[in-house]
Amino acid sequence: MLRLVDASALNRFAILAITQAEFRSAIRRRERAGDLDGSVAAEVLERFDLHLGTMYVRQGMSDAVIDLSCAMIDRYPLRAYDALQLAGCLVIKESAPSPPVFVCADHQLLQAAETEGLVWLDPTALT
Repeated sequence: MLRLVDASALNRFAILAITQAEFRSAIRRRERAGDLDGSVAAEVLERFDLHLGTMYVRQGMSDAVIDLSCAMIDRYPLRAYDALQLAGCLVIKESAPSPPVFVCADHQLLQAAETEGLVWLDPTALT
């Protein structure tokens, strides 16, 4: 993932607006479980919030995203948030100047993305 976010790579990142809540939930869960110190959790959340304004393009939650996520759930065995993430990328694809790359490590979700015609990347497969 570090290669993807390196400034010299000139990659632009798009995230679904709901990712902010998902990320915060994951960090706070790890903090409550004792996996992260409170100060580390606060630093990670602060950096993420900083990057939201500078590094990421945020795809809003629209009726189009929700409707498409319902279609993804009907078509594939996806969890609701996963279907929303996939739908958000598909909506971005409609207006992006170049095809987006769907990045995730969930193989079931990657298979759905591929079937929907998205180029994908599993960061856990990078060496």
